[in-house]
Amino acid sequence: MSDQFDVVIIGGGPGGYVGAIRAAQLGLKVACVEMRGTLGGTCLNVGCMPSKALLHASELYEEAGHGMEKFGIKCGKVSIDIAQLMASKNETVKSLTEGVAFLLKKNKVTYIEGRGSIPAAGRVKVDLSGGGEKMLTTKNIVIATGSDVANLPNIDIDEKQIVSSTGALSLPKVPKHLVVIGGGVIGLELGSVWKRLGAEVTVVEFMDRITPEMDGEVSKTFARILKKQGFKFMLKSKVVSVKKSKSSVKVAVEPSSGGEAQEIDCDVVLVAVGRIPYTAGLGLEALGVTMTARGQVDIDDHFQTNVKGIYAIGDVVRGAMLAHKAEDEGTAVAEIIAGFAGHVNYDAIPGVIYTMPEVACVGKTEEALKESGVAYNVGKFPFTANSRAKTNHQTDGFVKILSCAKSDKILGAHIIGADAGNMIAEMTLAVEKGLTAEDIAYTCHAHPTETEAIREAAMDTDGRAVHM
Repeated sequence: MSDQFDVVIIGGGPGGYVGAIRAAQLGLKVACVEMRGTLGGTCLNVGCMPSKALLHASELYEEAGHGMEKFGIKCGKVSIDIAQLMASKNETVKSLTEGVAFLLKKNKVTYIEGRGSIPAAGRVKVDLSGGGEKMLTTKNIVIATGSDVANLPNIDIDEKQIVSSTGALSLPKVPKHLVVIGGGVIGLELGSVWKRLGAEVTVVEFMDRITPEMDGEVSKTFARILKKQGFKFMLKSKVVSVKKSKSSVKVAVEPSSGGEAQEIDCDVVLVAVGRIPYTAGLGLEALGVTMTARGQVDIDDHFQTNVKGIYAIGDVVRGAMLAHKAEDEGTAVAEIIAGFAGHVNYDAIPGVIYTMPEVACVGKTEEALKESGVAYNVGKFPFTANSRAKTNHQTDGFVKILSCAKSDKILGAHIIGADAGNMIAEMTLAVEKGLTAEDIAYTCHAHPTETEAIREAAMDTDGRAVHM
């Protein structure tokens, strides 16, 4: 009887553990199966959290070495202890993953360490990490196995000279020259870490701009700022070979459309070309679970697959591969299984790049609105005109708000600035609740704060910004 559950969730990442806790809160008997040995998934172990630890530390190092003198603060020669930096990061990860284990225990979720598979609907087999196996019987199964690193053909990632995001989080020394393959979020964040610590960084991007899914104006400004920080970009370019020797790596790059290749000498290559759904070993093909052309688990509007009682959430299904999107889906699927109306508004999922300055967005881009033929207004406000940003000497970037030309409803917001990751929360709430630009314009914002730029951008959608 102890191995019978209402819900078994395979995967203990943000979607899995949040779903497990919410289901338990609703009175269901829940098991969470995780093979990693620690909870929290990619995000807590080798993704969001360790990268933010390194980003924060490298930002402090950069400020102490180059950014404080303008305030009259003289630090002298600043050095970095990579071993201590990594130890601090690892301690943060350990604390967070142990915290998730505590939360599962507190909510009476059965945590089982091992690799889960689905031999039949209503059954989950666990190959236990400590040896042996266990068969679980359940009314509902939720697949929350996350994603894995994507690679390019003929590139051997050894996590030493040629690294994925995992290896880039644990380099034993600062590279002299880091080549990043891919101009997306992961590559630019980790490139920022090692650039601040002293590496030369070259980013190779297949498309004609970095962060190609972002609003074009924001992407262009972001690239200009990163160039000012010392990044080198090779756009409309592709890597055709990566060859390593004992002391160096040679990267052959040619135009995306084809042409003569040039060779780059470096000591570390970071492959950051995205992530792919992780469904290996689950037994989905034998079960007849429908998959999409992109290798994702196909689900309906209630997160259920074509096999009754089997659900999927997070990186293995459609939509952005973001921890907070997975968390929302975990909550929603738990509520649906418990008989409630779980729901996720995919128009109100924010995205953040944690460089300095940060880049954040929610809702539609200008390009998407143009493509769909929606009439819209644009409001912008630069941080060069924001009193708090000027006081802090952090004036790079702007706030951009897109509102419907007919209803004034906010359709999208894009921020590039020092605290964009926190500021986007206001605009996410605005999109979620269907607020108008006028609603934001008539909301009092504390002075002096960077958030006043949001109010001014909202006012600017009909040409009445005050401070520019």
